Amino acid sequence: MKILVLGGDGYLGWPTALHLSHAGHDVAVADNFARRQYDHELGVESLVPIETLATRVCAWRELTGKEIKPYIGDLTDADFTYHMISDYHPDAVVHFAEQRAAPYSMIDRKHAVYTQHNNVIGNLNLLYAIAETDRDIHLVKLGTMGEYGTPNIDIEEGWLEVEHKGRKDRVLFPKRPGSFYHLSKVHDSHNIEFACRIWGLRATDLNQGVVYGQQTPQTAADDRLATRFDYDAVFGTVLNRFCIQAVLGQPLTVYGKGGQTRGIIDIRDTVRCVQLACENPAGRGEFRVFNQITEWMSVADIAHLLSDTLIESLLEITKRYAHRVRLEALRPTVNWRTPLPRAD
Repeated sequence: MKILVLGGDGYLGWPTALHLSHAGHDVAVADNFARRQYDHELGVESLVPIETLATRVCAWRELTGKEIKPYIGDLTDADFTYHMISDYHPDAVVHFAEQRAAPYSMIDRKHAVYTQHNNVIGNLNLLYAIAETDRDIHLVKLGTMGEYGTPNIDIEEGWLEVEHKGRKDRVLFPKRPGSFYHLSKVHDSHNIEFACRIWGLRATDLNQGVVYGQQTPQTAADDRLATRFDYDAVFGTVLNRFCIQAVLGQPLTVYGKGGQTRGIIDIRDTVRCVQLACENPAGRGEFRVFNQITEWMSVADIAHLLSDTLIESLLEITKRYAHRVRLEALRPTVNWRTPLPRAD
């Protein structure tokens, strides 16, 4: 298959591209390097040093003889998006190319507007490019379990069978997202479902839990192929933060009672899930949803797990690069409940 990975320079996009290439697929990647720019903006960096996309692509070719074609551009640029889709003409598009951090979207009005514009408009341009190039191209969109919020009922996979006043229907599962980022993902899902319904597109929405881990067999083959390890308060996950604190002998910072429960998934499972979705496409006009997690854990459970067993893959990486840790980056800096005053 020809598979185009959007956001292919990112934390999940790059390992996914390598995994699909290793599996025998013809792979291209696209990125605008916005994620690297966020580091400069926030004054943080990945714990693990990461090479440029050009170096990564060359290293993969050197090690395997396989080519990964890069496209450099922004999905909010419709001309670029149309050209990329028509030029590569993929069988499947894997869409990671969005601003992915809830805290970033909650910094202030500017960051909320940027997140929604970048994510929603980029996704709309992509839908139109697919519809006007080849409606058999299968879109595999990476969503998040955070779209659902924390309802007091079982979360179904995308759809809900309802009966009201004697009549039945199948509707999209109601969502109560908790940030402007998560809202942008909900808007994406609704736009994709609508495009499938009116244009007959094929789409799979993969709502994944919080991804943990930093290595896949492919990224571990050479330091030049490493992906990101974010531990800061904006882009880092609680599990990454706990690993840093455990290695440095710092107390694990569990806010409140630690009862917040989240679905989590290993990065190696993430890339396999994407591969399965690509190799088994949705039907014409079908919008299908898969909720993908390895297990449910509370923050307190995660802290206990780390203090008892310490997740080996993450801890070895953390120990190796502990000298690069900036402790101030671990501290929360975003107030989610109170809008910041407008700067004059």
